[in-house]
Amino acid sequence: MMDGMERKVAVVTGASRGIGAAVAARLARDGYAVLVNYAGNAALAEEVVTAIRWNGGLAEAVQADVADPAAVTALFDRAEQGFGGIDVVVNSAGILMQAPVTDSSDDLFDRQVSTNLKGAFTVLREAGRRVRTGGRIISLSTSVVGLKLETYGVYAATKAAVETLTAILSKELRGRGITVNAVAPGPTATDLFLTGKSPELIDRLARLSPLERLGTPEDIAAAVAFLAGPDGGWINGQVLRANGGMV
Repeated sequence: MMDGMERKVAVVTGASRGIGAAVAARLARDGYAVLVNYAGNAALAEEVVTAIRWNGGLAEAVQADVADPAAVTALFDRAEQGFGGIDVVVNSAGILMQAPVTDSSDDLFDRQVSTNLKGAFTVLREAGRRVRTGGRIISLSTSVVGLKLETYGVYAATKAAVETLTAILSKELRGRGITVNAVAPGPTATDLFLTGKSPELIDRLARLSPLERLGTPEDIAAAVAFLAGPDGGWINGQVLRANGGMV
């Protein structure tokens, strides 16, 4: 049994890099024992765990593809067996593939739906069953749902579905004191966002916000930490657009 029985416990999916890694680090700094979930890159996940432990936190890396229900069940089993229970679940795993709707292949559609929608659904379902009374469930959406940018059609559609699932689950968990919310980042300086974009496009997207910069993973982690913490306890069934005011 890990030394996490006196701490609240957070499961963060897609936590080996980018926003998920920043969320895992922030929650660990806030005192949570953290399960750092990853799909395939064990080395990156272990780097996140090592950094958390170096700073005095408690963390463990656990592999699971969120699109695989059996793997998600095993992830939650590990959290309960190793840490004693689950208080916070952050649904951060996701992939981004861009193309106009008319040029979107079946593979582009299927892969994003598998991870971003089925994966999110699978995690939400398990979280709704397992999170302890008074806990928090937080999914990652995208501000593209509001912006409706070209070439993001399938990606934004999967995230719009996640927002709907979030609102409905918040009502279905009535009576257990559990909040269910989503955070919708705008353009954020992660590999997922930056890959394949020219400096000119990145600059143009950064200037969409009145604050005239890209978000950072830490900006998004701060929004998640607010919803996960005591000050976010009266926020439920909502989408918090963390985008510097662009939409």
